[in-house]
Amino acid sequence: MAMGSDSYTSPYHPTSKPHKLTSIFSRKTNLFFLVAFLCVISYILGAYQQGGLSNITPTTTAVNSVVKAPCEILTTTTTSGDASAGTASIQLDFYSHHNATDLDTTYSTKVAKEYPPCSVDYSEYTPCEDHQRSLKYNRKRMIYRERHCPEKSELLKCRIPAPFGYKNPFPWPASRDLAWYANVPHRELTVEKAGQNWIRYEGDRFRFPGGGTMFPNGADAYINDIGKLINLKDGSIRTAVDTGCGVASWGAYLLSRDILTVSLAPRDTHEAQVQFALERGVPALIGVLASKRLPFPSRAFDMAHCSRCLIPWAEYDGVLLTEVDRILRPGGYWILSGPPINWKKHWKGWKRTKEDLNEEQTKIEKVAESLCWKKLVEKGDIAIWQKPRNHLDCKANRKLTQDRPFCQAEDPDKAWYTDLKTCLTPLPEVSEKEETAGRALKKWPNRLKAVSPRIITGSIAGITTETFLKDSELWNKRVSYYKHVNNQLGKPGRYRNLLDMNAYLGGFAAKLMEDPVWVMNVVPVQAKVNTLGAIYERGLVGIYHDWCEAMSTYPRTYDLIHADSLFTLYDGRCEMEDILLEMDRILRPEGSVIIRDDVDILVKVNSIINGMEWESQIVDHEDGPLEREKFLFAVKKYWTAPQSASDKST
Repeated sequence: MAMGSDSYTSPYHPTSKPHKLTSIFSRKTNLFFLVAFLCVISYILGAYQQGGLSNITPTTTAVNSVVKAPCEILTTTTTSGDASAGTASIQLDFYSHHNATDLDTTYSTKVAKEYPPCSVDYSEYTPCEDHQRSLKYNRKRMIYRERHCPEKSELLKCRIPAPFGYKNPFPWPASRDLAWYANVPHRELTVEKAGQNWIRYEGDRFRFPGGGTMFPNGADAYINDIGKLINLKDGSIRTAVDTGCGVASWGAYLLSRDILTVSLAPRDTHEAQVQFALERGVPALIGVLASKRLPFPSRAFDMAHCSRCLIPWAEYDGVLLTEVDRILRPGGYWILSGPPINWKKHWKGWKRTKEDLNEEQTKIEKVAESLCWKKLVEKGDIAIWQKPRNHLDCKANRKLTQDRPFCQAEDPDKAWYTDLKTCLTPLPEVSEKEETAGRALKKWPNRLKAVSPRIITGSIAGITTETFLKDSELWNKRVSYYKHVNNQLGKPGRYRNLLDMNAYLGGFAAKLMEDPVWVMNVVPVQAKVNTLGAIYERGLVGIYHDWCEAMSTYPRTYDLIHADSLFTLYDGRCEMEDILLEMDRILRPEGSVIIRDDVDILVKVNSIINGMEWESQIVDHEDGPLEREKFLFAVKKYWTAPQSASDKST
């Protein structure tokens, strides 16, 4: 065949006709445009479903974050990078509605297990302070009212119901004086304390006039009387604890003076005093001084208070007052009103003999002296003692008197199921008599942003000044992003009681300090470092806790719960579902949750909370979609127990 014949043309020859290549290219081009067209249509439809085309603006950078797990695909649309970059397409409803309509979930995940409502009998269930379980324990020294948690086989796998007719609490500051009757349906105190101005029942609500057994003229007047004896205005007193708090009016009225009080009382069988306190939006905790340390670090509070709290301070070799000494800061105050103070005036009304009351006060004075406390004043119904700033004189006198010995070789901050001891907790060493042990704190509000003395002195392993400053800056960014996603966070009235389940240095709480909220900072006992003392030195409050157990609080305590890396910390320690069911127990209807953790952990969390009827969405990290750490934002569905026959009849 001749080379120039038309019967053959090389496809690589410059003059050849590339009809096959053209055909292939044409088909691929058409396919490309078809796929592109379908992607555009899919994007527009997705944007429309996520809230309408109005959400797509020139300043919004939308990123589809697809998280894959066995049998499920989770897709969210969020803002990439910093919160200021644009508007996140979040469909969670953070508003309050008081209806029981079903909430659409963001993800179409397969729910492996459902968690049904518990019986209405459990509406006020506090697992570790259960009345029936407590009867098995010794009544001596109130041991039966301490924490006694259920065994693993006894844990409920259902959701605690709110009482029928439950309403969102009054917004702060109105909640200080008002609470809905349906939320805490107990009238016993209105009868028992009718003459003491504690609480009044008014139709569908309770009113708290601010009175108390030892302050019939109201908490404000009583606090003013204390303010005439010690300085409550200069910022030197910021944190306080009220033992046997009643309905916490003392702590409620101290808030207006920038003094943050943890109100403490045992679990009542019917009166629900701590529950009233929490409903009012006041920090409170179920607790009792019995045989174990309170869940606070040493040197935590500037002031401790007891107003007719009926605690036998002088008994058992003064061990209960010795625990108050442990948690009081150097130079801190202990305030006592009620029996036996001013017994010469009140002994008949208290229905006790003069001899009995005089002996009780003499014993208290002796215990206080053994703790090296100085009695500052006793005026009217109020007596005030002050803890020394250091133990130089105390140790010198101890050698002569052989009085209450100092504790040896023990961690003063260890306070989780730790037995009380009658020995005196030694303060950090000083060289001068005027020096404050552990270093003096700055006055409030400057102490909030100041580096903790425990950090400066190196007493918290691995935490430095640089660590603290970086953490503070980090939480400025994080909370700004939280508020961007959940625009109700920080708006007055939506949230009041907040819980940080893994608080570290308290950065989350510190950033929210200007908002009308308070935060209970929890340092888990399994945390790598014990930072709760530093949190208190910032002027914040908190407790130790093990999240494999229930918290010492009533159901429906918190409006918002924050959990940073909590499930990573507890991975393999206890069941994830039990921690989430406890969160559900203590979260109010329509309360919000923010969980930040590894994406694989959040996928597991999300599959469980779908069975708890929470509305949830996983969104990208504030630094963008390439970070493995993500956030799960959730809202608990509003639902209550059904109306009972007795309720219908009334």
